[in-house]
Amino acid sequence: VQLQASGGGLVQAGGSLRLSCAASGRTFSGYAVGWFRQAPGKEREFVAAISWRGSTYYTDSVKGRFTISRDNAKEPVYLQMNSLKPEDTAVYYCAATKRFGTPRFLYEYDSWGQGTQVTVSS
Repeated sequence: VQLQASGGGLVQAGGSLRLSCAASGRTFSGYAVGWFRQAPGKEREFVAAISWRGSTYYTDSVKGRFTISRDNAKEPVYLQMNSLKPEDTAVYYCAATKRFGTPRFLYEYDSWGQGTQVTVSS
């Protein structure tokens, strides 16, 4: 499945953004979807994942601030980001996999989007 991530931008600390991950060529039917981010000079890290059945998992640093959601196989997967902090600044990538549950490691994902920049100013 080909992925298209969008919705990034520049926001002040405390603000909100909603990222979208859309599938092209086919739907998200049967896929778990994850969001990862990569800050300059750092490794790509896990942010959140949602299983095909709707179970979610978050890294500790975003719990209570970010929400990953999906309505159905045809609609995008969203990452609602509230109470943003400067340390959330990164390129955000969405990824998809047929693996069961909420995979949290890069190697578990087969398809990746191109990334969208999120910059949070202090």
